[in-house]
Amino acid sequence: MKVLRLLLLLVLINPFLSAQSLKKTDQQTLTWIRYYNILPITEKWAIHPEFDNRSFVNPLHENLFVIRAQGRYRIHKNIDLGSGLAYFNVNTQDPHVDPDFAVPEYRIQQDVTFINDIAKITFHNRFQLEERFIQKATKTALLDDFSFAYRFRYRLQSTFDLWKKDKQSLKATISDEIMFNFGKDNKRNTFDQNRIYAALRYHFNPNIALELGYLKSFQRRSSGVDFYDRDIIRFTVYHRINRKPRI
Repeated sequence: MKVLRLLLLLVLINPFLSAQSLKKTDQQTLTWIRYYNILPITEKWAIHPEFDNRSFVNPLHENLFVIRAQGRYRIHKNIDLGSGLAYFNVNTQDPHVDPDFAVPEYRIQQDVTFINDIAKITFHNRFQLEERFIQKATKTALLDDFSFAYRFRYRLQSTFDLWKKDKQSLKATISDEIMFNFGKDNKRNTFDQNRIYAALRYHFNPNIALELGYLKSFQRRSSGVDFYDRDIIRFTVYHRINRKPRI
């Protein structure tokens, strides 16, 4: 519990401590549109593919898109393990800049999630480690070299029912996530970002749900002194595919 309290304290104070030394903060507005699929294999094993497209709003411009797939294993009713791969195609981080190329990133991830129900609220404590391979680039072209970094992520999330009838329900989600970079190529931005998220998710049935949420992202740039302050509207389609039982 002491470790958890320390992490929560860092979540609250780190952005404010970092802001003391910032030189430039770019405010941006984006939309994230995601399709998230859940494919159960057995009672404990499942595959989770997803596709995520992220765009700037003003001016309207592509930011990046993501293809991710992960395997998940429920080792215990309160413990979930995951591991997967992701491909990021980054067009630009500045909607006013339109390069003639996109920067690829290849990512490996592992996580452990602890799940607890307290007073009809489900809490998820997720600890995630990522290995990131990002292709280096100049302002005009990609280079035949990659930077490498580890990133640690901790997310505390709560989910609870607002309304429920038969197989339909309306759920609310609130979460806070903090991220840290590690590696020789990230000496100036150990603190990566903090994300605060709130959303509503409507389940038409146990297999189809739509979620609309607001995400506030405060992220340090690679310079170590400049920041992105992002307001993000996120829309997600959740689709669970249950296999037909054998006859």
